[in-house]
Amino acid sequence: MRFKRLDLNLLVAFDHLVTLKSVSRAADKMFMSQSAMSNALNRLRQYFDDPLLVQVGKRMEVTPRAEAMHPAIKEILVRIDATIDAHPDFDPAETSRVFNVLVSDYSLRVLIPRVLAEIERQGARVRLNLLTQSSTPHTMLERGDADLLISPDVFISTEHPSLLLFEDIYVVIACAQGPHAGHTMDLERYSTARHAVMVPPNTSGMAIPVEESYLKSLGITREVDLTTFSFASLPYLVAGTGCIATVHGLLAAHSAASAGIVTFPMPFDMPKFRQMVQWHSYRDQDPGIQWLRDIFVAAGESLTRH
Repeated sequence: MRFKRLDLNLLVAFDHLVTLKSVSRAADKMFMSQSAMSNALNRLRQYFDDPLLVQVGKRMEVTPRAEAMHPAIKEILVRIDATIDAHPDFDPAETSRVFNVLVSDYSLRVLIPRVLAEIERQGARVRLNLLTQSSTPHTMLERGDADLLISPDVFISTEHPSLLLFEDIYVVIACAQGPHAGHTMDLERYSTARHAVMVPPNTSGMAIPVEESYLKSLGITREVDLTTFSFASLPYLVAGTGCIATVHGLLAAHSAASAGIVTFPMPFDMPKFRQMVQWHSYRDQDPGIQWLRDIFVAAGESLTRH
């Protein structure tokens, strides 16, 4: 199909080329040969009278015009995809639909098992593809690469609808046989202790833990001996050491027995951790998204009852 002499199939190629900044990876994504993708790029260049992607050293970079056009083109593609995927007669017991869900390993530990149990209880045949989060997870939602985003409220986009799943508190954990066991975790001990900290993966190197900005507002600094990319690993990493860690209460409760840790209340007030579910506004009326969203909400509510 053509619109103003442009083959609209080329817009999909444009999206992958700009997102991946690679002809070969874009070709793989679209199950095309590299030469076919190169041909698509040449046709796009001719139509827009712009190189779109240029070689800079060993990498490809997007031109200003391609970068400016990409959000609008991606929005069109997401809207088309949402229209195609919206099945009015969605039946979870009969469908083979795959849902892509962005989650952290914290959610994998405390929430996803309850989601899977509820899906099993309902006899649903849906499939979940659980994806690791990036430093800006809402961008994957906006690109249509994810159906749902499970994320703290601080990372939720204001451009799309969302719901609260559950609230959690922060606690301090330490080795049950370590130097902090049997003591009160006051502000002085917290400030002078060695810390293990989860730092979100981020190619820019600028990511910080969710709680870090609040600690800085209180003038509290931590002596960090260990950083990890995984929330769920923290209870096991402090075991056998003199380090402490600031973690979610639900995670600490799930890990206390197996990791051999003790838990302390925070020695100062901290806001509750609010875990949200978000979906693209174009998918708001998609019955499959509505059903899966309700599954997550029910799973989140069950956490507060136990």
